[in-house]
Amino acid sequence: MLILSIDTSGKQGSIALARAGERPTSIDDVEIVEIMPLTGGTFSAQLIPQITDLLSRNGFMKTAIGGFAVASGPGSFTGLRIGLAAVKALAEVLGKPIAAVSLLEVCAFASALPGEAVPGKILSGKIMAVLDAGRSDVYVGEYEMSEAPQSVPSQNPRERLLARSEFFAEAKGWTVVTPDSALAEAARTAGLWVTTLAPITAAEIARLGWRKIQLGETVTPEQLEANYIRRTDAEMLDKRGD
Repeated sequence: MLILSIDTSGKQGSIALARAGERPTSIDDVEIVEIMPLTGGTFSAQLIPQITDLLSRNGFMKTAIGGFAVASGPGSFTGLRIGLAAVKALAEVLGKPIAAVSLLEVCAFASALPGEAVPGKILSGKIMAVLDAGRSDVYVGEYEMSEAPQSVPSQNPRERLLARSEFFAEAKGWTVVTPDSALAEAARTAGLWVTTLAPITAAEIARLGWRKIQLGETVTPEQLEANYIRRTDAEMLDKRGD
């Protein structure tokens, strides 16, 4: 299956094409055909032309896409909406499944792939994924990971927004994973056990997206929604006015 994967959650994003399911004897049966960076945050102007260019350069028409994997949050409100809108439109036209992927979930999943976090070692047990949320806050996801070679993060995880001080207090006893080196250093200073991941890109989203597609954990274009975790400024103003 050819998977188109999209991440527009931050100032820097990426898109990727991946072949999946063609190496069933491998632990990682996803081959990244090409990954393309999206820079500068102007995703609305870049995204569709870049997708068209990526497909064309690799000899594919859009009808070759068999499924989509997209970062659904947390992250930039505007960026996420652009990525999700593009996937909604393409999936509606092509009638293909969508795997909505939490970036926190991707962090936990990447930590459980050999060579991704600690070379030759699979992290398992209680994994706490953490990302910087700005405003002295962090996004936190709590997962249980199995030692099985094809493990996926536990279903119905607890994902929330915490102040950094709350995170430092609540993360004791967990293995913390993050691609943010500054946040990792702060957590180590607080006495936490931390593994620093490589930056999360559309390639990692494609890998977890493929697992979700295999498990039937997909959504329709109508069901695809952003997972902001933090309320928008408008929602917070409405809440204060109640």
